[in-house]
Amino acid sequence: MRILILMVMMGLVSANAAAEEDAVTYASPAAAIKLPEARINGGKPLMQALKERRSSRSFIDKELSDQELSDLLWAAFGINRADQGKRTAPSAMNMQEIDIFVAMQKGLYIYQPERNELKMVLKEDIRAITGKQAFAADAPVNLIFVADHSKMDKAGEMKEIYAAMDAGYISQNVYLYCASQGLATVARGWFDKEALEKAMKLGDGKSVILAQTVGYSE
Repeated sequence: MRILILMVMMGLVSANAAAEEDAVTYASPAAAIKLPEARINGGKPLMQALKERRSSRSFIDKELSDQELSDLLWAAFGINRADQGKRTAPSAMNMQEIDIFVAMQKGLYIYQPERNELKMVLKEDIRAITGKQAFAADAPVNLIFVADHSKMDKAGEMKEIYAAMDAGYISQNVYLYCASQGLATVARGWFDKEALEKAMKLGDGKSVILAQTVGYSE
């Protein structure tokens, strides 16, 4: 009888745990930010944006709107040829191995260009871990470019080089968008890579390549 009672109790605990897990899974879509369609017209001419491109390390406490985030991320590495799934920045062998994570005060998100949304990864504010400069902790947006090496089998020994190149293309797109829209930005390689990857809870085969801060300048 005791064994039977124990089995029933264990079953109830398991059922409750499963229900909680299902509840979390069911609630997860609410954590995503559905972005408005990116505005692909307007902004400064390319040559003017190139003239004004610069690195800024001074930011004010002003968040970017969802529209600005959408425009920024589309310019960085969005889909510009929907029928082919091709992107605004080149990638070696079209591996598209770079994911853009967005660290903000309200949490860490990953950009999903196919859905044009930001999916929440963590609720924690990890901006301070994205860089060793003080401004990274308070700037509204820190982009983190992560290479998924599982998509790079055909790259062979060139994985690290290709990932760095591809992240660089995306970073330059961010620079040009910011110059076009009057935003401040700076690409950064000075961060504790191990601590950042741990804070982001990155899985095996994924590594941080570069970070880039975006916001409004003083």
